[in-house]
Amino acid sequence: MVMAIIVKNMKIFIKVKTGAKVDKIEKVNKARYNIWVKAQPIKGQANKRAIQLLSSYIKLPQSAMKITSGLTSSQKTIKIF
Repeated sequence: MVMAIIVKNMKIFIKVKTGAKVDKIEKVNKARYNIWVKAQPIKGQANKRAIQLLSSYIKLPQSAMKITSGLTSSQKTIKIF
C-alpha cells in the first residue's frame, strides 16, 4: 500500500518518460516521482496520462492537481490544490 502525505499547496516534481511499454510510477522521495507512460508527447496526451497515474497513485482527484511548469518538458512541477 502506498502511503503518501500530501498537503494543500504542496509541489510535486515528476519526470515523465514517454513511449514506455507499460504505464508505471516510481516514488523517489516524498515530493519526487518518475513516471513512465505509453502515450506519446503529442497534444498533451503524455501529460494527461501522467496526471491520471499520479492521481491514482496518491489517491487524489485529478482536479486537485495542475502542471504549473514543464508542459513541454520531461521535468514537470505539479501543484496540489
